[in-house]
Amino acid sequence: MLKQISPLILVVAVSACSTPTERKLANDIDQNYQDLTVAPKLIIPEGLNQPTYSKEYDIPEVGAKVDQNLVGNRLDIRPPLQVLPMAEGTRVEEGSENIKVVVESIDNDISLKQELFDVLKEYFAKKSIPLRSEDFDKGTLETDWIESDEVIESSLWGSDKVYKLKQRYLYTVDVRPHGRSGNLTIDLIEHEESYDGDLQEVLLSGEDKRRYTIDRLNDSISYISIERAKALKAKRLKESLGIDVNLVNEAEEQAYWLADAKFKRTWDRLRIVLPEMGFEIVDMDSNKGLLYINVTDDSGFWSSLWSEKELPIEAGSYRIELKDGANDKTEIHLLNAENQPLSNEVVTAVYEGFSELMQEDRKVR
Repeated sequence: MLKQISPLILVVAVSACSTPTERKLANDIDQNYQDLTVAPKLIIPEGLNQPTYSKEYDIPEVGAKVDQNLVGNRLDIRPPLQVLPMAEGTRVEEGSENIKVVVESIDNDISLKQELFDVLKEYFAKKSIPLRSEDFDKGTLETDWIESDEVIESSLWGSDKVYKLKQRYLYTVDVRPHGRSGNLTIDLIEHEESYDGDLQEVLLSGEDKRRYTIDRLNDSISYISIERAKALKAKRLKESLGIDVNLVNEAEEQAYWLADAKFKRTWDRLRIVLPEMGFEIVDMDSNKGLLYINVTDDSGFWSSLWSEKELPIEAGSYRIELKDGANDKTEIHLLNAENQPLSNEVVTAVYEGFSELMQEDRKVR
């Protein structure tokens, strides 16, 4: 059937392009060069001396690991693809036929394995790539056929001649027992090429597999990079929000502050707030939940926080101890240098300025 064309086109146009297989070969290869074993030398007429030959541009000997059969039509002239580990917390380790991406956790509150599985499945869905199988315990995601078409010859009179590429990949997620880092490995497991409906006999070399794997890797990592950037921004926004802090001062019990946040977020917030209050953090031990602080006598500073009220706390060394509370809350205890609780009056007096700074939202850049 004749295709629709513009009335301005009065001639039949047929365009032909090279196939992907032809593009990786040099044009007009002279097979004779393959028979050369020694570089030809200049023919010097009788009576003239041989010139001094420089070795500066001598081609080095071929290494033992080089496949010497890759000459002529077997040689791929395309430049190698570059691996682009663009996602936050990623770097690349290259194998012979696959690519291993080392991925570091960016949020200790989220399972790294679950994060990678979720973002890869979102990537497959966005790219309309069907999955043939997935096994979370084994950490594998196996794609179905990924197809791409390229029109090689286009004719106005009939159907186009199309070069079709079909591939399947295996993604493997291997997270280390500590959960802070892991590997993402991609392997090309099936490959088919056809031209105008005819299946092409293609024997992929290790370098061919690497090219395809790197191309798929870069596309996957690009998507992971976008999603991780969103997650980091959301995390910074969450951390910028204030934390509600209540004073717990019940009869016959030691007073303390109760933060409406988990231990890690409360700890990070205290590292910002305490210096703003004039408390110098001299040491810390997150395993024990202890922050070692120094308090200096600065009446002007305390007055600005507590509205000219005298702060009943002397200059010296103190400790702040964090404990996990009920319902994902965190207890904050104020202690002296001997690890003894301060009086309820001191805890109550410091609470007003402390809670105000803890509840203040911060700007996100």
